[in-house]
Amino acid sequence: MQFNNRVLAIWNFLGQEIWFTETIRNTWIVMGVLLGLALIVRLSLQHFQTIPKGFQNVVEMIVDVLDKFTMSTMGEKNKSFGPFYGSMFFFILLCNLSGLVGLRPPTADLATTLALALITFFMIQGFALRAKGLRYFKGFFEPIPLLFPLNVIGELANPVSLSFRLFGNILGGVIIMGLYYSMPMWLIKIGIPAMLHAYFDVFAGVLQTFIFVMLSMTFVSSGME
Repeated sequence: MQFNNRVLAIWNFLGQEIWFTETIRNTWIVMGVLLGLALIVRLSLQHFQTIPKGFQNVVEMIVDVLDKFTMSTMGEKNKSFGPFYGSMFFFILLCNLSGLVGLRPPTADLATTLALALITFFMIQGFALRAKGLRYFKGFFEPIPLLFPLNVIGELANPVSLSFRLFGNILGGVIIMGLYYSMPMWLIKIGIPAMLHAYFDVFAGVLQTFIFVMLSMTFVSSGME
């Protein structure tokens, strides 16, 4: 497993260099897997049954869990955010778990996590403006106008903290696993890598996915209140 984000190809377009990196390739792989799973689910459930059973029962259970998680975090009136955050959850989760198949997780690249965090940031601003109107800007001057710079910094700190938390935890696991696999003694590589992958890829991957999505939900719902 590579520590750094390798450049796989460089293309020239209108005099500009376009770098095709390992992160971009692995992100496309993750998106392709998700799209394939979505098509499989759609084709398998062309005819929904009133009383679900089998595969349909599993799908409805997953959707129900995501809806309840959204309502418990954002409130029942914001249940419509469930499909979006469900998609984000599965995307981040699959990115984090991609290390299990030898890929460098896309979330080990700050560009990926920062893009996800910026989505949250613009959602906060957009939905807060829609809910509060121009009164939203009044909150930056509360409780006293002198705190305006601190309030702005606090707002800008949300995407920074979100992106670095996910990026740092996943990259840390990539570095530790890379250092372990680079050790010359093959005897110590028997059995131990499985436990390390179970922690850094599965446990940490699932936990960081849950934290990122939950914090994003909390920030957006708080901005709307």
